[in-house]
Amino acid sequence: APRVCARAARAMSGQPNLDPEQAMTMAKEEVLYRVDLFNSMSASCFDKCMSKPHKESDLNVGENSCVDRCVAKYWQVVSTVGALLGNNSQQQAGGGQ
Repeated sequence: APRVCARAARAMSGQPNLDPEQAMTMAKEEVLYRVDLFNSMSASCFDKCMSKPHKESDLNVGENSCVDRCVAKYWQVVSTVGALLGNNSQQQAGGGQ
């Protein structure tokens, strides 16, 4: 899924005058990427942080704290990987490696 986002970023940075159909296609790919990313984060943090069996309808303090840390770490990693992919695609577009 990150390849879709990187591909869209490369296409948009290299072509400032996209036709509306290309722009809509890229926007749809970005939305699908974001939905997939959110679903992956939710599943990962749920599996890591929720106690089994579920005893209460609300999160306890430990679960709540775990979810906060898990989400923060997940987005930090996504941001770092995105920045690395962006730098890599810029280097490739510029002829460097």
